[in-house]
Amino acid sequence: MKSLTKFLLNKIPRPLLIKASIWARPLIVQFFRGNRFTDPIDGKSYRKFLPYGYGKQRENALSPGTLSLERHRQMWLYLQKETEFFTKKQKVLHIAPEQEFFRRFRRMKNLEYISADLYSPLVDVKADILDLPFDDESFDIVFCNHVLEHIDDDRKAMRELYRVMRKGGWGILQVPLKNTLEKSYEDSSIKDPKERQKHFGQYDHVRWYGMDYFQRLHETGFEVDINYYSRNFSAADRLKYGLLENEILPVVFKK
Repeated sequence: MKSLTKFLLNKIPRPLLIKASIWARPLIVQFFRGNRFTDPIDGKSYRKFLPYGYGKQRENALSPGTLSLERHRQMWLYLQKETEFFTKKQKVLHIAPEQEFFRRFRRMKNLEYISADLYSPLVDVKADILDLPFDDESFDIVFCNHVLEHIDDDRKAMRELYRVMRKGGWGILQVPLKNTLEKSYEDSSIKDPKERQKHFGQYDHVRWYGMDYFQRLHETGFEVDINYYSRNFSAADRLKYGLLENEILPVVFKK
């Protein structure tokens, strides 16, 4: 299973994998049904999660039902337990929405939910994150997860996210981040997809973020919470939900 997952991730374009998952998911859910792991997003339990990773694979990372990873489940638990996201009327901008979040958030009656992406045919607005087609201070909440590592001028993208967020608003801006790395590793001369995967962990990434990511956000104007949210759970619950103890949930605020 581990070698097959790695082959599929590296050889088959992600849009095709997503389409294939629509019909394959019910079969996968039944095959992995059990009670050791629980996905908090849909509440279903499994004997194991799937391995995941473009290079070195992580065991028990991908939920068979929602296809969520550790970072998605951590974010869901934060929204559920620490915010009024599921009850309060709010206007939300979601850049390049994750498949499972997109399906669920757009059905929530309390949200004015707008999804945006430059390439996806499913989103509400076709938009370049470097030049968002929204007025200043339009949104109460902004989600932008695992997008900035694809953007050469990430600081300009951050400024756009800050611009469209209302004062008093907040957001979650996740990126691939090594908390053992003080300074982000980037090299604009690396263009070859194989070299980018070697240096940055994925063929279409342009950097590995270090802890200076939060300084970049702060310089943009955001107040930043460097939140190791999964540490609020016991070791047993982290195992149960498939969370990473050292993964940071970057929560930002506009004062």
